[in-house]
Amino acid sequence: MNRKTERRGFDLKKILIIDDDIHIGNVLEETLTKEGYGVLRAYSGTEALFVLSQAKPDLLLLDLMLPGLNGEDVLPQIKGIPVIVVSAKVDVDNKVDLLLGGAVDYVTKPFNTKELLARIAVQLRNSSASGAAPVLTFDDMTLNTDTHVAVSGKGSVKLTRTECAILKLLMQNPAQVITKSQMLERISEDTPDCTESSLKMHVSNLRKKIREINEKDYIEAVWGIGFKLRTE
Repeated sequence: MNRKTERRGFDLKKILIIDDDIHIGNVLEETLTKEGYGVLRAYSGTEALFVLSQAKPDLLLLDLMLPGLNGEDVLPQIKGIPVIVVSAKVDVDNKVDLLLGGAVDYVTKPFNTKELLARIAVQLRNSSASGAAPVLTFDDMTLNTDTHVAVSGKGSVKLTRTECAILKLLMQNPAQVITKSQMLERISEDTPDCTESSLKMHVSNLRKKIREINEKDYIEAVWGIGFKLRTE
């Protein structure tokens, strides 16, 4: 069974094309359908939001110059779905703003079809990975990111949302030193309760809870930089 047949039969990924250019939309729909994707269409920002209220596609291709609500207005209202902006606008600052504002990629029109398909495949793969089982493992410790429970050594401990977000980030990057600024930025997706002034306290509480169930001190402070998991 080839990759396209497998996708059609078992895991049909749906892509919403938001573009008022009928010709470009038709080309995209034909290309994506041949690749085994399901396709939804919207021709304005307002219609896109209506479609999203009725269905949840796996990825969006978003044009910026739309009638009614433009792409910049629509993007902040899209949550939990990867968005690739496909636009004729080539201004670098505009690209940066959109990527910081929630888009996962930016493709300039006219686009190369094979390149666009590759970018779509990458984002769908990343999205599937992030939606995998919520259990992380490091050494003999496991963390359930849904229940916020860490299990190690003598038992288990319930973590606060912020403590769980910190441990999750460290376990996802076990060989990397995470700077304080990186940690604050990246855990903000999971918790609004951590600030620069409170980060040290949250890490200290987390380390104490882990030591209660395992004599090992898993979290190492790298002086003047940030934190990492102790690998030795």
